[in-house]
Amino acid sequence: DWYELDAVRNNLGGSYILMNDLDSTKAGYEELAGPDGNEGMGWLPIGTEDDAFTGSLDGQGYEIRDLIMCGSGASHVGVFGFVDEGGQIEDIGVVDAEVIGDEFAGGLVGVCYGTVTNSYSTASVYGHDCAGGLVGLCYGNVTNSYSTGSITSEVIAGGLMGGSYGTVSHCHATGTVIGGWGFVGGLLGGNEGTVINSYSSGDVSGDVTGGMGVGGLLGANGYSSPGTVSNSYSTGSVAGESYVGGLVGVNLHESIVSDCYATGNVDGKREVGGLVGGSAGTVSNSYSTGNVTGNSDVDGLVGWNKEGTVSNSYSTGSVRGNSSVGGLVGVNKESTVTNSYSTGSVTGESHVGGLVGLNEDGTVSDSFWDIETSGQSNSAGGTGKATAQMKNIATFSGVMWNITAVVNPGMRNPSYIWNIVDGVTYPFLNWQP
Repeated sequence: DWYELDAVRNNLGGSYILMNDLDSTKAGYEELAGPDGNEGMGWLPIGTEDDAFTGSLDGQGYEIRDLIMCGSGASHVGVFGFVDEGGQIEDIGVVDAEVIGDEFAGGLVGVCYGTVTNSYSTASVYGHDCAGGLVGLCYGNVTNSYSTGSITSEVIAGGLMGGSYGTVSHCHATGTVIGGWGFVGGLLGGNEGTVINSYSSGDVSGDVTGGMGVGGLLGANGYSSPGTVSNSYSTGSVAGESYVGGLVGVNLHESIVSDCYATGNVDGKREVGGLVGGSAGTVSNSYSTGNVTGNSDVDGLVGWNKEGTVSNSYSTGSVRGNSSVGGLVGVNKESTVTNSYSTGSVTGESHVGGLVGLNEDGTVSDSFWDIETSGQSNSAGGTGKATAQMKNIATFSGVMWNITAVVNPGMRNPSYIWNIVDGVTYPFLNWQP
């Protein structure tokens, strides 16, 4: 019952097993976990920064339900406030919970240096800074877990976690995420670790006038040191001010985005891209299909590419903006674009290109755009081709793309980066769905 869960705080290094669901009908709810519990604070998180949980909890698939946490002004808010190295939480769900905190608020854990496995949350979470549906901030590993609740923060927000310095694998988030002037992402607000085989599908919005980042999957990848995201995707719509991307808002410090895609529509003002809003890292083997709308530095794949690399990638969504508008890259500054293409319509007023809007001391090689579907005959880089030529393998094999013809789109040859049904389709990546 709730009394026994509360008693875990008296032995933070112990091993525990949840034997049944905990909800409003179980003994101790009103005193410990309901809206009037603990003088209106509701549940008090287990573990603090000075006295963290280092034990284990096996939920055995059971759920903690109806939990209320009104820790406004408090940090490290969750069922567990602080899980240190060695701490393990697995096979547990937090359902129909309401969580309010200041910094590091999550449905299950506020701050985690340990591991969370096979767990989920449907909690609605509100935090001033660094709020996540499952975990507020994680330095450890989260695997096979998900969140479906709505997340709101005045600064950093993520559908699954506010921020991660560890590894996130086989995870997803589906709830809406609303953030403020910090990093805002459908899965993670910020990432300096590794994200792999994960996705998000909720709509994401943020006010980032301070120049942070809003992304369908990650608000920022590598905000102070490199991060990596691979084999992951986002399908929700994304809206923000600057550094707004369908998958990643901003990709910094030589961070890596590879084998990823985004399909949601993207709306912003500056540095807006169908996949990445702004990048100073690597984008490879990836694509975007959503429509993109903005003011300046607007593009189908990467809005602003500075000292970065884009390779073996493409975009198909329409792009509309005012200045520095391109089908693939809006601004390519001291950067490299290779073996990539775009097909979406492009509309703008100044520095408008079918592939690249503005190229400043950058290099664009062996890359193409469709002059018919884009409505643009000019570009600051790349080569324009008619639709029939864009579907002809000779266009790409002639410049030594790693490409081969297949019989139909359902058949893939993984030995080549690119596959094409000659004369029928545009090139597509060997891994894409």
